[in-house]
Amino acid sequence: MNKNELSKEILRLVGGEENIDQVTHCMTRLRFNLNDNNRTDKAALQKTDGVMGVMINGGQFQVIIGNDVPVVYNELVGNMSGSPEKKATGDKVDKKKQNALSKLFDFISGIFTPILPAITGAGMIKGIVALLVALGWMGTDNSTYVILSAIGDGAFYFLPIVLAVSAARKLGSNMYIAAAIGAAILHPTVTTLLGSGDKVTFASLPVVAATYSSSVIPIVIAVWLASYVEKAVDKITHASLKLIIVPTVTLLVIVPLTLIAVGPLGVIIGDGLTGGISWLFENTGLFAGLLLGGTMSLLIITGMHYALIPIMIASIAQLGYDYMIPIMMVANFAQAGSALGVSLRTKNSKLKSLSMSTSITAFMGITEPAMYGVNMRLKKPFISALIGGAVGGAFLSLFKVKAYVIGGLAGLSGIPMVIGATFVYSVIGFAIGAAVAAVVTYILGFEDEPEAAAAPVVEAASPAAAGMPAASIVTAAEPAMVNEEVFSPIAGAVKPLSEVNDPAFSEEIMGKGFAIQPSEGRVVSPVNGTVFSLSKSGHAIGLVSDSGAEMLIHIGIDTVKLKGLHFSPKVTAGTKVSVGDLLMEFDRVEIEKAGYSTITPVIITNIQQYNSILPSGRSSIKEKELLYTVLA
Repeated sequence: MNKNELSKEILRLVGGEENIDQVTHCMTRLRFNLNDNNRTDKAALQKTDGVMGVMINGGQFQVIIGNDVPVVYNELVGNMSGSPEKKATGDKVDKKKQNALSKLFDFISGIFTPILPAITGAGMIKGIVALLVALGWMGTDNSTYVILSAIGDGAFYFLPIVLAVSAARKLGSNMYIAAAIGAAILHPTVTTLLGSGDKVTFASLPVVAATYSSSVIPIVIAVWLASYVEKAVDKITHASLKLIIVPTVTLLVIVPLTLIAVGPLGVIIGDGLTGGISWLFENTGLFAGLLLGGTMSLLIITGMHYALIPIMIASIAQLGYDYMIPIMMVANFAQAGSALGVSLRTKNSKLKSLSMSTSITAFMGITEPAMYGVNMRLKKPFISALIGGAVGGAFLSLFKVKAYVIGGLAGLSGIPMVIGATFVYSVIGFAIGAAVAAVVTYILGFEDEPEAAAAPVVEAASPAAAGMPAASIVTAAEPAMVNEEVFSPIAGAVKPLSEVNDPAFSEEIMGKGFAIQPSEGRVVSPVNGTVFSLSKSGHAIGLVSDSGAEMLIHIGIDTVKLKGLHFSPKVTAGTKVSVGDLLMEFDRVEIEKAGYSTITPVIITNIQQYNSILPSGRSSIKEKELLYTVLA
């Protein structure tokens, strides 16, 4: 499908525009902050042509697209009526669902992801200029060099202003007031005053000398504080005076506070983190690279790598180099190597093609398809990638390999980032990481997929697995599969299977579908078809629709232990039914008093014969209303 159609499909499967609080994108992913992640159809998204994968990190719903993500993002924005950056529904988001660490990573990601294009562009220009000078193709005493250097250094020198705008947007405060704060602390007269060595005061309070150009943490703290001051002043100011009073008070409070207290503290923290990382790599030999290289992929999966981004940027801006970027690159090369090892070992032609193609994209720096689609899926190759990352990282650390700019993806396309004094060692380290991962994958092996079953297959649940006697089974015919509409058999609240406290359902081992928390004690037929099984205890009903969809309605969890108490079946095995025909009555109150959950999974057990399930999107439902559609 084309990019516009893909964006529309993504918009529909994430729950529609009304479910989106905020959406941005990075190098490879659309990053959604949704009002309710449970309203998405993750399974259908993963199977959508053009989507490489779907994952949730720190409460953020991420759709992996690859290199075309900017195009898809623009099409997505074009299909939305509201602002993608901050929608009116944003105040409805339940932030309590995120723990403090998740909130921190979401905050860091929200600030630094939007500015990466500017940092990347400037960093690449710095690298090109350095290369031209090193090759003797450009001198440092001409105006071309000065202008190009300014283009490369500008984003880094004025980084506090760029970060101020991004932080304010994330915090929902005024971006231009934030930019004014950054401009004030970078003003040439302030910079000269603080660098003069003379005693500086403001209203008799001492101002600590600090350098704010290229700094990261001081401005982030300052804008965070400014957001509270701005909102507090706005709240108590009359509407006719807001334009004058709010920015004036905010600037008068925050800029001096930053110069007196916040800035020096932020500089100390920032310099400490940057210096601490540098010290580890310069004084611990191979240990730092071994540890970070072996865990980098895990950090990426959990989203914890966002905590490293400010340190990387500050290190490049202040020191002119960074040790962690090469480690991130070698971890990516190791993921590529593992996928290559899978391709070399597997006998399955489809898996061989998939692993080879994802290996190539991973070598270019887009690792999600290889990491999520091959290595993690097969488990042992992912472990092999961690080993490769650790060995390659140890080599890089041993030879103190550095990156000199930020730019490009962390793969072959990012090689210009490491061009410099340690370039040869960086290339050797990347090769070691990929080779070790490939060899370990090939030696350790993995559970290969049969040629006829290249994709994971969910086994259909047997009636016995649901506590149904074999004698009650009526053999169903196997007609050609067509789309099947499944209507709600029970009135109540619709829940994802993940909320069912039984792994057989929550992990979709028995099939896929949804669960209903009943508000009434009735079960009706969700399809036109036949009752092919009925458990002796009455808690489980098996049906097959006229078009061949096999279904299980499981009333409650562990209710088989009630041995039929509180259940009153209205049909028997072999009964022909239509949508809405009464199948069962049960005493919901008494079952719950007995200590059993009445949540009722309604699942398709022969799901392997279908492509996906499309939910109706209802959070509460009545009998005979559409619950979901099974797509053939």
